[in-house]
Amino acid sequence: MSNTRRTARIAGVFYLITFVSIPSLFLYDPVRRADYLTSTGDDTGILLAAFLEVLVALAGIGTAITLFPIVKRQNETMALGFVASRTLEAAMILVGVASILSLVTLRQDLGAATGANAASLLSTGASHIATYDWAFTLGQSLVPGLNAILLGTLLYKSGLVPRVLPALGLIGAPLHLTAVALTIFGVIDRAGPVALIAVIPIALWEFSLGIYLVVKGFKPSPILTTTAPPLPPVATTREALPVA
Repeated sequence: MSNTRRTARIAGVFYLITFVSIPSLFLYDPVRRADYLTSTGDDTGILLAAFLEVLVALAGIGTAITLFPIVKRQNETMALGFVASRTLEAAMILVGVASILSLVTLRQDLGAATGANAASLLSTGASHIATYDWAFTLGQSLVPGLNAILLGTLLYKSGLVPRVLPALGLIGAPLHLTAVALTIFGVIDRAGPVALIAVIPIALWEFSLGIYLVVKGFKPSPILTTTAPPLPPVATTREALPVA
């Protein structure tokens, strides 16, 4: 297996791993109950959801790091932007996970304690859930649209994959970013039908890209045989001084 084929397969696997947190949307349901902090019960499902989101954050960074040596040959600035946006996405995911795990800790340590202030716990719980929701909106909704523009442009211009795949991301990104903006301004609900429909092209773009990279790898492209030009020789101090 060539180095580029191996790189494509690893990147594809990372992309597919980013979908493992889908069950978290349901596993987090108990945390959203108003009486979660003052009740008792098993938190295994919530901890599993948090773990899956951590995997997604790390896999997201993995996609960027793996693809960077290849796509930087097309445009290094955009490739660096993709790495930065993926890292930002991961950071926002981890902020949300930390918020959820803090709720679990509060429940285990204070929820069932005698004399616990239920009203205070209710306010604290609502604050943590709001933090998670906005971290999700910014990290797992806003940034993927930026990712689609950056990586989609690089892959479309380089021809490393069939152009229909990045075209899907490039078409879906403006729709998705518009939906995120409408969510931020309160025009639509973050989990409403408009937001859910707007995310479909982005989800299809990332999933189909992962499948293609695992199964097919990169298509023949000039950038796969292009190496970085050698750096010009650096003049020594003596050579740089003007001749008297």
